[in-house]
Amino acid sequence: MRKGLRRLRQKIFRALKIKSGWEFLAFLGIWLGVVCVVVGLYFTYDLPDVGNITAPTRRPTVTLMDTNNRLITRYGDVVGKRVNVPDLPPHVVQAVMAAEDRRFYDHFGADVWGILRAFYHNIRAGRVVQGGSTITQQLAKNLFLKPDRTLRRKVQEMIMALWLEGQFTKDQILSAYLNRVYLGAGTYGYDGAAHVYFGHGAKKLTLPQAAVMAGLLKAPSRYSPASNPDAARARARVVLKSMQDAGYISAEQFVKAEEELAALTFSGMAVDARYFAAYAVAETYAQVGALAEDLVVTTTLNLDWQRAAEKQISATLDANEDKAKVSQAGLLLLSHDGAVRAYVGGRDYDDSEYDRVTQAQRQPGSAFKPFVYLAALEQGLAPDQMFDDAPQSYGRYRPQNYTGKYLGPVSAAQALAESLNTVAVQVAYQYGIGNVVRVARQLGITTPLARDLSLALGSSEVSLMELTAAYAGMAAGGQKISPYVLQQIKNGQGKILYQRQGPPPSPQVLSAAATAKLVRMMQGVIAYGTGQRANIGVPVAGKTGTTQDYRDAWFIGFTAHATLGVWMGNDDNTPMQRITGGSLPASIWRGVMQGVEKNFAPADLPALNGDAFFNQLFGPSPEPESRHAPSTPFPQGTVLPRTLAPPSNPDVQGPTREQLLREEDMMEQEQAPQDDDIGKFLEQMF
Repeated sequence: MRKGLRRLRQKIFRALKIKSGWEFLAFLGIWLGVVCVVVGLYFTYDLPDVGNITAPTRRPTVTLMDTNNRLITRYGDVVGKRVNVPDLPPHVVQAVMAAEDRRFYDHFGADVWGILRAFYHNIRAGRVVQGGSTITQQLAKNLFLKPDRTLRRKVQEMIMALWLEGQFTKDQILSAYLNRVYLGAGTYGYDGAAHVYFGHGAKKLTLPQAAVMAGLLKAPSRYSPASNPDAARARARVVLKSMQDAGYISAEQFVKAEEELAALTFSGMAVDARYFAAYAVAETYAQVGALAEDLVVTTTLNLDWQRAAEKQISATLDANEDKAKVSQAGLLLLSHDGAVRAYVGGRDYDDSEYDRVTQAQRQPGSAFKPFVYLAALEQGLAPDQMFDDAPQSYGRYRPQNYTGKYLGPVSAAQALAESLNTVAVQVAYQYGIGNVVRVARQLGITTPLARDLSLALGSSEVSLMELTAAYAGMAAGGQKISPYVLQQIKNGQGKILYQRQGPPPSPQVLSAAATAKLVRMMQGVIAYGTGQRANIGVPVAGKTGTTQDYRDAWFIGFTAHATLGVWMGNDDNTPMQRITGGSLPASIWRGVMQGVEKNFAPADLPALNGDAFFNQLFGPSPEPESRHAPSTPFPQGTVLPRTLAPPSNPDVQGPTREQLLREEDMMEQEQAPQDDDIGKFLEQMF
């Protein structure tokens, strides 16, 4: 055996031209060094540039403020000023070391004892309960673009940690770590996170606040005060106990800090308003282009009204989801110049980012009827002109009232207030569907509109934003209102990049006199018609809408100061349980608008008091409570057709749809108006 090994060694020596064992060892050493160099190059060739490790890196931030300069939310990475360890209170650094690396100032970048301790505890627990990475290793890991859990990444992390320890002081390494580390809620670095969570910089952190911050290092999303304040406090108690065990604080300091922690509040937290925020950020990008610097955006949102709107939506859905089979709602509050004051795109942004204000297109039902009557009013329709509420025939199209009952002779104003289908179709037929489409377009409806008589009953889909804006145009006396959310955009240095100059132009697109007549008619919807639940004791005009099988329910109305639109339904278009526009949507509308109107003195509707001519023509708006009087008689010569021939109007193209859109708004028995109720209101108006 020995002879064989000897002969093998001699053959190897002769092949390598080596004469002795020492030369062989030297040969192995050289080649081992070559292999080490190759391996080192393999693991280090793509290491990042770490020449300036103390500088924080992050994405630019968009900060959204409401119209009163209150924080709404932030998008992007929030980073404060650069901090240096010598400038921080000792307990801030001690909390970090107690939570992450007690021997930071004693090891060379890798803590052998820490690794062994973690290995021991993990074996005992049967799972990973401790990590052995040092702060230097964590900094090295944060310098990588991709934190992959691979052997290559782990080796690179160790190499970089050793390099960092050789190039920088311990204070520089810890400062770099504190400036780069992610701390939840989109915050990077201690100073930025301190501002978000506590409203001040890292240099002012108290002991319990420092414990909360250090607790975030383990799992920033899980322990973020923005999403889970109770978990943040629980984790901070663990950090305080570790500080006591390490000798950084005394037992008395621990007890006092724990008491302060229980009462600790978190300031600077962003409110929800996430549907609005997403929309506002998109509008910001459209205005300034690709984001290359920090921006502070002042928006039109009023946080008080936004919170009230979210509360109303949430409470209503929570109370009625099961019994009413309704799961979603949308809400939009506009000033009469188009400024968005409240915006609720759905029940919960985390569950669904689909925006029911701008993205959803739903049938408006009878909420579309004001366009029909406005088109007719422009062409000479009088609010007291009489029509016959009776079954009608238009070829194969036979519109029916929701209740299956018919009132006979009624005025146009009464027909709109009580949302009578047969009369709306008669008006559309007599004055032309083409004119109805024109009026809708002029007021800002952009979605496709069917040119047949079913359009009069809201068969074509619209978005909540465009329908609410169109109603705001009615409130403004026939102007086209364009919703907007941006008031000012500044960069991080305070330079103004965009400033809205005064009120936006709102062109007059329809007859002010005709619009004023329509608004008077729409007041009847609240006074004695299908929208009585929206009565808030000030002048209000609006309209209800409900589509076939209760798939959509709307209420859109306006006061002297704002227009509010509410939609309710299900995303999958399944029917609700007898929810009409005059029920839950009108109740939500009332709850929100009562809060809005508390900020203003009572006033008449803009379309009615903008010109002395309107006041001379109509007089002041009737009080909401006064609506009881005999009905008005038929004007002399009124024609009341029972059955109309198939349409010959050129605006009606061919046979209309077979689908009959159900009319909503069945009144509660105690709300059913009497003839004298309606008559007195009409006499006061017209």
